Parts: sequence; structure tokens; C-alpha cells
Amino acid sequence: MKRIVILISGRGSNMEAIVDACAAEGWPASVAAVISNRPDAKGLQFAAARGIATDVVDHKQHATREAFDAELARVIDRHTPDLVVLAGFMRILTPGFVEHYAQRMVNIHPSLLPAFTGLHTHRRAIEQGCKIAGATVHYVTAELDHGPIIVQAAVPVLPDDTEDSLSKRVLAREHQIYPRAVRWIVEDALDLRDGVVVHRRGEPQLVL
Repeated sequence: MKRIVILISGRGSNMEAIVDACAAEGWPASVAAVISNRPDAKGLQFAAARGIATDVVDHKQHATREAFDAELARVIDRHTPDLVVLAGFMRILTPGFVEHYAQRMVNIHPSLLPAFTGLHTHRRAIEQGCKIAGATVHYVTAELDHGPIIVQAAVPVLPDDTEDSLSKRVLAREHQIYPRAVRWIVEDALDLRDGVVVHRRGEPQLVL
């Protein structure tokens, strides 16, 4: 039985989707803990109500990013995870932390990577006149919003879209593809071939 630790900074809607899918679909895994860098993160309440262990590592209590990451790793490792899932975790992680969880840590980003890394992805997509947007689940590497792509979902950018309306449609897709990617990992269904993630049984890695 694989053990999953999820990191959040706020509401944690992707965390909720993963927790619900894990239970409903009978994954060979359990969510061992939900950890936040913010004591007021609403997602902690959801996790606690589901009987999941919760922890807080407040970044404001650490003088450096390295000190915060060291304490965060200590708390994560207490739960002996097979997989660390970043679900709206709004911290830039140090290379040493990323290396510690190499090929054991995943993230979701609200764009079709490698396009629009960083913040304000939906605004930038609209301003650039993109006709399609989406979300990407990827393994985490030291370079921000990079790393081997596991699955992507695409949505059209509509003529009257605002940043908010596009964000909501993309988020709905995130709730679809993030649990799928995590399930594939805990089922050992993925291979990494020359830096490209391939599903061993050929399941689609693009949702339209």
C-alpha cells in the first residue's frame, strides 16, 4: 500500500479531488498526511474531517528558504511517503529539497506546459490570444514548472473569457487529471523513457 503526502497552501480543492478518488476508486494507496505552510489553510479542516493526519510548517517561522525546506522535509518524512503531491502549494522549493524527492514528487500547473510557466497563466493566455489553454501534471524538478509531463488537459479559450471564467474551467479539468496521474503513479503504470513519461498500457495522457 503506497503512502501519499499532499502539500497545500489554501483550500486544497485538488487535494480534495485526490482524497475522494483514492477512496472511491480503491487505489492501492492511502493519503497519509496533508501538510500546509499556512496554519489557516482551509484544506486542513477537510483532511482532518476525513481522519487524515495534518501538519503545519509555517514558512514565516523560518529565516531562510533552506531552513523551511529542511523542517518541511523532516515533517514529510515522518509520514514515510512513497509520493509527495503539491496541490496548490505556493512555495518555491530549493534544489536540495527537490532532489530529496526526485521522481517521487508531482505538481499541477494551470497551463499547457512548457507555455506560461509561473503566475497569471490565464491572464497571459488571454492577452496572447491563445485559442486553447489547460493544465499539466508533471514530475517536479529544480527548474520551476518544468519536469517530465505526465498528463495534460486542454480547454478552449472562448472569445468572451475573463481570467476568472477561464480559471474555473481549467480547474474543473485539474480535478479530473490530477487524481488520474496520482493513481497511475501508485499503480506503477508509468515509465520514464529518455525524459518522456509513457503509460505502460497506453492510456491517453491528453484530455480534450
